[in-house]
Amino acid sequence: MLRDPPHPGETLQQDVLLPLRLGVGEASAFLNVPKAALSKVVNGRARIAAELALRLEKAGFGTARFWMTLQINYDLAQAMKHRL
Repeated sequence: MLRDPPHPGETLQQDVLLPLRLGVGEASAFLNVPKAALSKVVNGRARIAAELALRLEKAGFGTARFWMTLQINYDLAQAMKHRL
């Protein structure tokens, strides 16, 4: 596990949305999720839920397991940081 991994929303933005030149509005319409919900994820204010991970997989943006693993690694790192 990385010592301080980025929020998975940052990975989504940097590795998926920016290379495809997709804004949050376009991506939310494509993924059929509320724009506000996707914006919260991309801005690090919300977790990637299993449903979003499945939608990302269906869209061809990696596997759901990949996205959930990023989220779990981030959550664990945050918990460890606050625990210490």
